[in-house]
Amino acid sequence: MPYYRSVGSVPPKRHTQHRDPEGRLYYEELMGEEGFSSDSSLLYHRGVPSGIVDSQVWELPDQSRTPNHPLKPRHLTLHTLFPDPGDGDGACPVEGRRLVLGNNDVRIGYVVTGTAPSPYYRNAIGDECVYVESGSGVVESVFGVVPYRTQDYVVVPRATTHRWVPAEPSRLYAIEANSHIAPPKRYLSRFGQLLEHAPYCERDLHGPGETFVVATGSDDDPRDVEVLVKHRVGGQVVGTRMTYDTHPFDVVGWDGCLYPYTFNLDDYMPITGKVHQPPPVHQVFEGWNFVICNFLPRKVDYHPLSIPVPYYHSNVDSDEIMFYVGGDYEARKGSGIGLGSISVHPGGYAHGPQPSAIEASLGAEKFEETAVMIDTFQPLDLGEAGIAAEDPAYAWTWSGRHTGETDTGKHGDDGGPAVFSNS
Repeated sequence: MPYYRSVGSVPPKRHTQHRDPEGRLYYEELMGEEGFSSDSSLLYHRGVPSGIVDSQVWELPDQSRTPNHPLKPRHLTLHTLFPDPGDGDGACPVEGRRLVLGNNDVRIGYVVTGTAPSPYYRNAIGDECVYVESGSGVVESVFGVVPYRTQDYVVVPRATTHRWVPAEPSRLYAIEANSHIAPPKRYLSRFGQLLEHAPYCERDLHGPGETFVVATGSDDDPRDVEVLVKHRVGGQVVGTRMTYDTHPFDVVGWDGCLYPYTFNLDDYMPITGKVHQPPPVHQVFEGWNFVICNFLPRKVDYHPLSIPVPYYHSNVDSDEIMFYVGGDYEARKGSGIGLGSISVHPGGYAHGPQPSAIEASLGAEKFEETAVMIDTFQPLDLGEAGIAAEDPAYAWTWSGRHTGETDTGKHGDDGGPAVFSNS
């Protein structure tokens, strides 16, 4: 995180005695990145934070991956993966996530929740950035409570014990890194402050305002609390169920620059230009070997001869993953793209608009679409959910000729090429 926060009760000097009103010593925990050499926070617990009483295997959902081979663009319909949650029925926000795409740097999952809280959970592999497609609730953590709402990014640092408590069914797009996730370095001063040219600032980042209150000895302070831990063994993603002697949310205070926070798309200020702007101007976060961008409603190019839709482009160094979450996609009629769709445009393949869409875009003053994009710098494989959600006709829509597998009719079949104003 680029700035310091202090919440709850902390002593005047770090690594000094801090006691409760009865004189009992609180237990200080340093949660830090890069071996004491990067951002950290100090937390003060009532119980011993390392006190576990059991450790068992947690069998994760299917984590298998299938290469994108033979190479082709793909269209994945995420809204077909889960039934409508109705009056609260739905999947667990953590255990119900299905793997859509992944490589050794990042995994993309999707889940439609009910209103039941998730188990206590910790991702020890990397930071998580969960985009809330729809819904609201809170994320409880060792740092306190962070509310979430539609169009929020919820950024949870690696190894933060937390749980999701939906107030209503929520559609969650989970980006799980094998690294840390942070604002792009070009947005930051050498001291970590967000600069004037950045499309958002510290005021837009919302962390916990108070600690999670657990009354000692009450029903809210149980012993033997299970925490699901995601970690790696031999390069494989695995899970462990750790049982703790005391409640993990027994923190009375903390301070530092590492904590979970939310950032809402409404607070992102799109950067526009006289001619079509490339995707890096839409970047919001970065991790190791991937970036996250968002394309939002905005005014478009104002050169008198500008072409608002993108030029054809080859992703020679990256796979481009676009998740369509809002707006009107009439321009993509015939491709099947709509709300809840993911387009996968892999490295080594050129994509862009249909010729008729180029002419049709001339004179446009504003785009209304909303999308979240992930660019990875290593090829992405398909997870089991990606395979289950694939529209097999998509790859052939630019040519207007269906080759190989054909669509079953769920998206129509008028052969029109695909175009999206932002991709």
